[in-house]
Amino acid sequence: MSETGSQADTDATGDAIRGEAPGSAPVPLSVLDLVTVGSGSTASRSLAGSVELSRLAERRGYHRHWVAEHHSMPGVASSSPAVILAHLAAHTSRIRLGSGGVMLPNHAPLVIAEQFGTLEALAPGRIDLGLGRAPGTDGATAAALRRTDTPNEGADDFPEQLAELTRFLDDDFPDAHRYARIHAVPGPVQGPKGRPPVWLLGSSGFSARLAGLLGLPFAFAHHFSARHTIPALDLYRQSFRPSAVLDAPYALIGVGALAADEEREAYRQVLTGALSMLRLRTGRPGLIPTPEEAEAYGFSPVEREFTDSWLANVVYGTPDAVRAGLDELQKRTGADELMLTANVHGGEARLRSYELVADAYDMPQSG
Repeated sequence: MSETGSQADTDATGDAIRGEAPGSAPVPLSVLDLVTVGSGSTASRSLAGSVELSRLAERRGYHRHWVAEHHSMPGVASSSPAVILAHLAAHTSRIRLGSGGVMLPNHAPLVIAEQFGTLEALAPGRIDLGLGRAPGTDGATAAALRRTDTPNEGADDFPEQLAELTRFLDDDFPDAHRYARIHAVPGPVQGPKGRPPVWLLGSSGFSARLAGLLGLPFAFAHHFSARHTIPALDLYRQSFRPSAVLDAPYALIGVGALAADEEREAYRQVLTGALSMLRLRTGRPGLIPTPEEAEAYGFSPVEREFTDSWLANVVYGTPDAVRAGLDELQKRTGADELMLTANVHGGEARLRSYELVADAYDMPQSG
């Protein structure tokens, strides 16, 4: 990425990235959405629920609503983030919308530049482009997406793909480059170079270091890689070099969080997500089970160990307990933003959770 740019450009981009902490929250709070599909429901209902969630998040002062790319998972309907984000943009007016993320190795950089240029044209100044280097699926599906029998090929080339994507977004290939006469249309319309801010996403140290070296904002997947969170954030901050995008590091972490009116209900809800993850990790992906299914499931000792370990990194309980847990996590990690994800069975429980968290932080109500 080019490190040139005016101070006004830098300030504008930094403000778009940082935002303001709502109410009495110590840092901005945001939403990570996998568009999960519960047992007995449909993808159509889940997508409608994402619209409700985005409206709620906008009304209550959450900073961003990101959608994560996954494939070949029956319980996750977010295979096409750009399509979903266009739909969310049509139903909101202020909240930032973005990918958390688009898996860059699955796509040609030009396609991503065109998709997110289109999104930026539809919702100027509200789009974030978060990029990951994992496939967001299993190896066979990754091969089908990329039309190659070498599923790790794209991940290994991630820095080169990122550089190419950035050139397309900025429309600044050198004259001698083979792509110099190719333009991503719609082209630049807003931002330091006329396009959405680029974020790097990760669950280990690779993207943390790369984001630091490039001076980009970094989002870490604490919700499924908690033991790597602090080492990755330390590496990001140590590697950081000021750029036209940021003059100081900016780190967001994804956090599994679920608030309910009663602690027992919160546990019933998060157990559905834990069982779903257990099934996924053991090659049995499916729809998110109901709380009744999860409670009745006969966990083996090894399975119980897995779910207990998974839930140990989820912040759940009453609103006050969730606030306390989030505040402790933010203080321990020094995260500049917390992005909450509630991957549970029911849309009502998810919406209720984000409302309760907003109440716990005295976040404003807006029309």
